[in-house]
Amino acid sequence: MSAKPGMNGSSGAHPRLILRGITKRYPGVLANDRIDLTLGAGEIHALLGENGAGKSTLVQIVYGVVRADAGRILWNGAAVTVDGPAGARALGIGMVFQHFSLFESLTVAENVALGLDPKSEAGARDMAALSARIAEVSARYGLTLDPEARVFDLSVGERQRVEIVRCLLQDPSLLIMDEPTSVLTPQEADQLFETLRRLAAEGRTILYISHKLDEIRRLCDSATILRGGRVVATCDPRTETAPSLARLMIGEEVRATRKETAGAKPRMDELLRVEGLSMKATNPLGTPLHDVRLRLREGEILGIAGVAGNGQNTLLAALSGELPAPRADAIRFEGVSIGLEGARARRDRGINFVPEDRLGHGAVADLSLADNALLSGWRRWSLVRRGLVSFARSRERAEQVVARFSVAAPGAHAAARSLSGGNLQKFIIGREIMQRPRLLIAAHPTWGVDAGAAAAIHKALIELAASGAGVIVVSQDLDELFTLADRVAVICAGRLSASRPAHEVTAEDVGLMMGGLFDAAIAKGGGVPSETGDTRDGG
Repeated sequence: MSAKPGMNGSSGAHPRLILRGITKRYPGVLANDRIDLTLGAGEIHALLGENGAGKSTLVQIVYGVVRADAGRILWNGAAVTVDGPAGARALGIGMVFQHFSLFESLTVAENVALGLDPKSEAGARDMAALSARIAEVSARYGLTLDPEARVFDLSVGERQRVEIVRCLLQDPSLLIMDEPTSVLTPQEADQLFETLRRLAAEGRTILYISHKLDEIRRLCDSATILRGGRVVATCDPRTETAPSLARLMIGEEVRATRKETAGAKPRMDELLRVEGLSMKATNPLGTPLHDVRLRLREGEILGIAGVAGNGQNTLLAALSGELPAPRADAIRFEGVSIGLEGARARRDRGINFVPEDRLGHGAVADLSLADNALLSGWRRWSLVRRGLVSFARSRERAEQVVARFSVAAPGAHAAARSLSGGNLQKFIIGREIMQRPRLLIAAHPTWGVDAGAAAAIHKALIELAASGAGVIVVSQDLDELFTLADRVAVICAGRLSASRPAHEVTAEDVGLMMGGLFDAAIAKGGGVPSETGDTRDGG
């Protein structure tokens, strides 16, 4: 594989990709409105926009997942029709999606083989030769992988490398990256940036989608900003600030929300205590919990950082009641042992939950927003009386969530699946916050959400805590945790560190523990709090 600016038949005289007048309509929505975009060889180009701006639709058109209603696509100066993802790959267009498509029980090489065209040279089923190519390509681009390793043994960062290497084996000249750092530690993100710069130096074009504006400024040469399905600006992000980029995206000033953590908080009653919680994983390939301990007081926000796959799902299931704890007193809420109670009983106590999987776990795809509001809020909003459902009140509550959290939806009748991922996230977290819970447990509350919506969600979480509720935020976004949290802990290999005041730790400290140095911290005595209620964990 020897990529260079003139690869895939281009003479270098034309831009790599030109979009002209791309238009796509859905019922009631103009997703892309006459969009023009030009990408040059060797360019790292950011595609920015708030949720519902049309980014996903546009890249799906480029990758052949969606067909445009109008407009032209020029590839290396020639007009083309992209007939599906296979046609895009044949042209030299590759895409690494935000959600990985890997089989955990298979090896790296087997997963790569499944993603390659068996009729192509890259997809030839000589597994020994394929393993050699994987090793060679991964070493060349600093994406170290063992072709014989099974995916369930890999970190999330290593799994992303599998997706990138599988894409690179098809020799793409345009690589589309969708929110690639959302699951990475700061150190892994830096390594990814080096790989992308190396690819661009070879003449490959990178189309980069992210809501993290600071990383856009560090990485990208140029940026196109979409708003309401239209191109509203192009710029050099290196000459912009994060607030100025956010202003271009949203159309107005985005005020940063920050929780004051440096001062001592008044002593408030303990709300939640977890003591010696050890549990099996939620699935055979998951991570069990080992002697987890934490405390949360009224009015506090506890941030839990960690690379995905280190026991977060098991911990969230235990706290929400989806999995019972081994004993009742492993989890105590307002002084009552609730470890054996289920999710409904805990909701009745005022414990609400925002899951990581928003479509399927957080909402039912084919149900309306009103019906989805009913599913979790029927008791706290009194939507069911004497066995009868008040659908009018359900619609009213859903409309209130849509209005307060600026959810882009035609109304409470809209099906959950019709919303963009970011807008569905806003609806789910808004639905839970507006029930005024005593404790809110939120997994990745602003995942895939634009800067303006993230600021609004952060403000709502801080206001909820200010009212006396407790909040636990599990996130891989360290900026988010330091914005919100009074205290920060790290989960790694199923163990939870003692929490520390957020102003006393750095992102680098947390990133190192997320990246595997947590065991060393425990060995030095800085990890799990003692049985006696060590004040290091907020006691």
